[in-house]
Amino acid sequence: QVQLVESGGGLVQPGGSLRLSCRASGTELSAYAMGWYRQVSGKERELVASILIGGFTNYVDSVRGRFTISRDNAKNTVYLQMNNLKSEDTAVYYCNGAIRELARWGQGTQVTVSV
Repeated sequence: QVQLVESGGGLVQPGGSLRLSCRASGTELSAYAMGWYRQVSGKERELVASILIGGFTNYVDSVRGRFTISRDNAKNTVYLQMNNLKSEDTAVYYCNGAIRELARWGQGTQVTVSV
């Protein structure tokens, strides 16, 4: 059974940074395109960053230039470095496959950007 566990969220002031981690068990993430998603209460979950098997990355316009997705295959982990955070980045962040779901959605990690 594939499990994805997100961590690294927290409370940060506008302009601050956080690094989220997504660790997998039950599969090798290196075989999949992976994505970071976020969801605000009452809204649909949104794919904000993705990384393909070969390392190509893509971002939604609202985070491009501020967020960086990466993967460490040796640690079976995908990361999301978030810089220059804004209040509108406040959400619960999840990881999962970028093309198809690899696992049931976990609890995610809460990111709150506030003074």
